[in-house]
Amino acid sequence: MLHRLGFPSVGRHGRFVTAIAVDAVGSGVFMPVAILYFLVTTDLSLVQVGAAISLASVLALPIGPIVGGVVDRVGAKQVLLAGNALQALGYAAYLVTDSFLGVVVWTVVVTVGRTAFWGSYGTIVAAISVPGEREKWFGFLGALRNVGFAIGGLVSGLAITIGTPAAYAVVVIVNAASYVVAFALLLAVPATAHTPHARRPGSWAVVLRDRPYRWLFACQLAYSTAMMALNFAMPVYATTVLGLPGWVTGALFTINTVIVGFGQGLAVQAMTGRVRWRVLALANLVFAASFLILLGANWLSATLAAAVVLVGSAIYTIGEVAGGPVHGALSVEAAPEHLHGRYLSLVQLAWNLSGALAPVSFAWLLERGAAAIWLALCALSLVGASLAVRLGRAMPAAAGVVTNRSTQEPVGP
Repeated sequence: MLHRLGFPSVGRHGRFVTAIAVDAVGSGVFMPVAILYFLVTTDLSLVQVGAAISLASVLALPIGPIVGGVVDRVGAKQVLLAGNALQALGYAAYLVTDSFLGVVVWTVVVTVGRTAFWGSYGTIVAAISVPGEREKWFGFLGALRNVGFAIGGLVSGLAITIGTPAAYAVVVIVNAASYVVAFALLLAVPATAHTPHARRPGSWAVVLRDRPYRWLFACQLAYSTAMMALNFAMPVYATTVLGLPGWVTGALFTINTVIVGFGQGLAVQAMTGRVRWRVLALANLVFAASFLILLGANWLSATLAAAVVLVGSAIYTIGEVAGGPVHGALSVEAAPEHLHGRYLSLVQLAWNLSGALAPVSFAWLLERGAAAIWLALCALSLVGASLAVRLGRAMPAAAGVVTNRSTQEPVGP
């Protein structure tokens, strides 16, 4: 079945894959209500909540490079476990958080945990996959996470519809519990093959001098900021700006998940022979088109607006399935193996910067109307497309094509 959908064979990596799926279900429950939760359970305003989440993300930014060095020294599995434990703790603490300072403190804990998770995730995926199949593996795990998001999105849609503090508390409990279960599963996963590299020459100096990788970082930053629209802009836009019912927010994530879950592998197969930078440019252009469609919902009746928002989210998802696997493959293949932790921490830094900027900036833009948020995101995606063109000239791996052919055996857990 996986092969028919264009995905790789899981083989002996079942525990790791299952842990990623469980983690995703919990995340999917909380993501649609990341801002709405605090609006319901505290006296904070939309801008205050956005500012608290953004401030926490800024405070946690220095952790990314530290995580990269730790991964290179002690191995990815240990860092992945620590990330899950911190996120479980942070989300559990949300249940007793009712102040601006509390939101900041516990979101810092959650963000540090998420940084540890993603800072080690790419290294593990690189270890269990093989050159030529990296897009398949990143696509498969991305699709799996989206299926988890969809299942969680159904619960979150119900919580939004009920709208009581107790309903939102259930969302947080489910999310925290998912990290505990994922932690237990990951304990049974063998560590990746690892040799400490603390004394290898170059270290961070090599990373910072890598000009092509800096272009990849810029491309990733534009892409990851656009990816924040699904989590932070679309739910608030549909619920508070357009006044649409709670099921629409759940449907946004369900549509995204169905397309990614069943179409990601087929999309990666369709990329075979396509130049990587061109795929990235196309992904950004599709994002831009989806943002213009979402803007159009602002001038329609509630029924038509709901339909347009769902269509816009579907087109947006096409950009996601095009760009995600290629970004993942390039981030691994353009980095020296002994410095994977440090190099991939730059990719995580791009996501963290997006996470820091998106909540407060999106909230600020949303308060100024639909045109402000969607035109700004459209402009960002057009910049991302131009950066992809530049990346193709600077990085040989980006100028290469997607092969979807295995060239060697994996060595991971």
